[in-house]
Order: sequence, then C-alpha cells, then structure tokens
Amino acid sequence: MPSRRRTLLKVIILGDSGVGKTSLMNQYVNKKFTNQYKATIGADFLTKEVQFEDRLFTLQIWDTAGQERFQSLGVAFYRGADCCVLVYDVNSAKSFDNLNNWREEFLIQASPSDPENFPFVVIGNKIDVDGGNSRVVSEKKARAWCGSKGNISYFETSAKDGTNVEEAFQCIAKNALKSGEEEEIYLPDTIDVASNSQPRSSGCEC
Repeated sequence: MPSRRRTLLKVIILGDSGVGKTSLMNQYVNKKFTNQYKATIGADFLTKEVQFEDRLFTLQIWDTAGQERFQSLGVAFYRGADCCVLVYDVNSAKSFDNLNNWREEFLIQASPSDPENFPFVVIGNKIDVDGGNSRVVSEKKARAWCGSKGNISYFETSAKDGTNVEEAFQCIAKNALKSGEEEEIYLPDTIDVASNSQPRSSGCEC
C-alpha cells in the first residue's frame, strides 16, 4: 500500500460580521448548525482531513472576525494562506459591496507571491432566508463581480440546511491544493494567535 503523506492547507474565510462564516465552517467540518449567534473574537480555526488520489490533506480553516477592530490582527492570520474564501449574505447589499475591501485587505496582509493568480472562492450565503424573498444581491450580479476579478469560483449556499456547502469546500480544497506547499507541516493542537483571543463556546455566527 503506498504511503500517504499529509499536507497542511491553510484556508482563510473573510467577510462582514454576521454573514455566516462560522456557520459555514461548522456545517462543513461538524455537520452542525445553531441559530445562536456569537461573534468570533479575533480568530478561530477548525481542521478537516480530505483525501485526493490516496493522499491525505489537512484543511486548516481559519474563521476571522468580521468586526473592523480586529482587522489589524490580520498579518498573523493571513500569512501562508493557500486559498481565501470571501463570504457575503445574499440578503445584505452592504456585505456584498464590502467583498472588494476584504479581497484587497487580504492581498495586502498576506502578500502572496503571485497576487494576480492567488485562488479566491466567493460564497453567497443564506439563500434559505425567507424562502429567497429577502434576497437583494442577484446571482448574475455576483457572478459578474467574480468574473471581473479573474473568474473567481462562485457558490451560493445555506449554512443552515447545508445546501452547496460540501461542493463549495471541495472547490476550496482543490484551489488550496494547487497553490499549497508540498511539504509536511507540524501543527500544535492549540495556537495563541492573539493576546485578546478567548476560548469560544459552541455558539456560532449565523
């Protein structure tokens, strides 16, 4: 049986507070959703092993706080990222308009070696809300924006019922794999990422 080498792939999830970043991560990793809202403090991450062609990869998914006061913590979180996920709420025009700010912030903080070709994935979340009647950002508009930024992959999801979450993260993993370092990386169980980071309960950002 061929040996299986584990590679760490770092994924960053960005977007305004409340768009569902934590919920997406928890739905993908733990297949769980809660209506309880609790803002992420600083950053948190979960890991999930994925397998491609008999090779194991560990996705390290970082969920960063959407509040502006935490953006100054960005450099430590963003550096070494293999893929960046930009999330907005299809029911919030402001969260969509801010995608460009988050993208630019990431490129500044992470300083990828090839910014023009760095892999991004855009997720329009909360398509389940009010049966879609509260929606204000059309799929056409979102896809047009993604096209203008180098044909970024785009998914519409519901972190609540799981719609397209698995598909989106499969794309994220493949994009991360393309740019990821082909080496084994040791990761301790816990990381003190910031002095004001605090342990988080099971509450999540919905």
